[in-house]
Amino acid sequence: MADEEQEITAREAGKRGGETVSRKYGKEFFEEIGRKGGSRTKTRYGADYYGEIGKKGGQTTSERHGAEFYEKIGKKGGQRVKELIERAKAEEAKEEPSA
Repeated sequence: MADEEQEITAREAGKRGGETVSRKYGKEFFEEIGRKGGSRTKTRYGADYYGEIGKKGGQTTSERHGAEFYEKIGKKGGQRVKELIERAKAEEAKEEPSA
């Protein structure tokens, strides 16, 4: 049987492990451990740490995707905000009593 098993990458092994944990414990488990890890990291490293890693991530994304990428996601974000504002206004109009 060992001859029949395929070697998998660390990435694939991690993905499979994550999927197994997700099926066993659910989405809430990941949310909880994420909150715990985030609060511990925040306490340990502070705001400067997050600023620095955010800057590095932004630089890497810029190098990989270029300015067009930011234009595209900016338009998507703006469109989404516009949709949410319109939806909120429509809900408000429904709730207002007729004169």
